[in-house]
Amino acid sequence: MHKEIRDFTVTVSKKEVVVAAQFPNQEHWLPLSNLDMCLVPPLDFSLYFCYTKPTCGDNWTFVSKVEVLKKALAKALVPYYALASSKLCGADETIGCKLVPKKKNGMLAVQATGFKCGELMVACTFGHKIMDGYSAGMFLISWAEIAQSKPFSSLPTFCRSLLNPRNHGSFDSSLENLYIPITSFHPTKEPNLNNFVSRMYIVKANIINQIQSLASTNECKRTKVECFSALLWKIIAKRGTADKNISKLGFLVDGRTRIGCGDKEKTKILASYFGNLVPSLWKQDHWAAAHRLVPSLPKIYAYGSKEGPALVVSSLLRLPLSKVQFGWGRPTCVSCYFPWGGDAGFVVPMQSPSGNGDWVVYMYILKEELELIEREAGHMFRPLTLGYLNEFEQEPLVRSKM
Repeated sequence: MHKEIRDFTVTVSKKEVVVAAQFPNQEHWLPLSNLDMCLVPPLDFSLYFCYTKPTCGDNWTFVSKVEVLKKALAKALVPYYALASSKLCGADETIGCKLVPKKKNGMLAVQATGFKCGELMVACTFGHKIMDGYSAGMFLISWAEIAQSKPFSSLPTFCRSLLNPRNHGSFDSSLENLYIPITSFHPTKEPNLNNFVSRMYIVKANIINQIQSLASTNECKRTKVECFSALLWKIIAKRGTADKNISKLGFLVDGRTRIGCGDKEKTKILASYFGNLVPSLWKQDHWAAAHRLVPSLPKIYAYGSKEGPALVVSSLLRLPLSKVQFGWGRPTCVSCYFPWGGDAGFVVPMQSPSGNGDWVVYMYILKEELELIEREAGHMFRPLTLGYLNEFEQEPLVRSKM
């Protein structure tokens, strides 16, 4: 496991509110869909991007980079008006919040952190209430395109009518086993967040391919994320074997590619849908409509580890976040920060910016489960270190003196 913990000092140079450029006179009202209102706890999630000092002779300074970020952000907020109440924030007391901003107002907070060696970290915190990780990725790519004076590759769709309930209401009663009304949530004890730790790992492409090969047959080829998640589930389930507990795996699936039901035009529109979208619940949208007056929680979030080990996997592998380039090169590291506070671990696999098929895996997980994973699959989960980043950088990185 990771033994060394270093503290450092971050000096806040400026706090500033960025407003949308040429904001239209009319007000925008974004209604929350049934899925927004019912199924997402009031949580924030963060994505961050690390950039090395440009080596091509450009005279980039920290101030000039921040100016590019601010100007492009103001323009990007025009089509993404749901995020227009945004703020560039300073740091908090903890290590995580020194580099990742806390969102105090609105739906978006951005923090740019410059290091003495010339490197830069851009961190964004989003309000999960109106958007999911795919929506955040859409916005980030558009923001980067504006910074490079490129046209938007796609514009967001806020059409909530795509998720309107059907005329004949019906839903499967099995959904009651997945979600509970928040009024029914009566925890016997608060989850001890000190038992959870955040870690980042690299999983090499050849190992991912090997796992997929072992789990597939000629008749049935499993996806890589299915095989990866099943392996994690198998490992953490060993914690509960002694007491014959039930081990649970929650898997969040993006509904944009699944709920078009063969309608090409609708599928095309859904590809740019901005909001929360879970396919199993869209098919059972009357359940969401019936519960919309009472917000709900995923049962695994509320009582995840009550009956045994529990884990949630949310894949961001489809997001091409290596495209978040503002003009000084591609990011050398991309990951998320999501200590969600639930009663189960949370794992997010993402594509490595190296483009070689490796994954960056973020884990927010119980300490004993992390120890079990590292013991059982230490060859698979490689801690993300400066050495790995140097492997695919043309110029060696210089460790930041913070």
